[in-house]
Amino acid sequence: MAIVKRTEEDKIEIVGQYKQIQVRTATVIEEDGVELTRSFYRHVVNPGDDVSNESAEVQAIAAVVHTPEVVAAYQQMLANQEMNP
Repeated sequence: MAIVKRTEEDKIEIVGQYKQIQVRTATVIEEDGVELTRSFYRHVVNPGDDVSNESAEVQAIAAVVHTPEVVAAYQQMLANQEMNP
């Protein structure tokens, strides 16, 4: 009996005004090719974030949607929030 644990990005979504990228990763545990469990973890990639540790697909999406204008607008929004908590 072989038990295997694997992870896979199973959903990538672009959301919101600032084009944040939500990445959902599934962790699957299988025994002899039969799925026993599946759990999910989600993280967000914000404009301006370092994407060097992301998958090639997420890097490509960020390169397209995180334009300098979007990054600047996102950073301005963050600065405004710090000034007006």
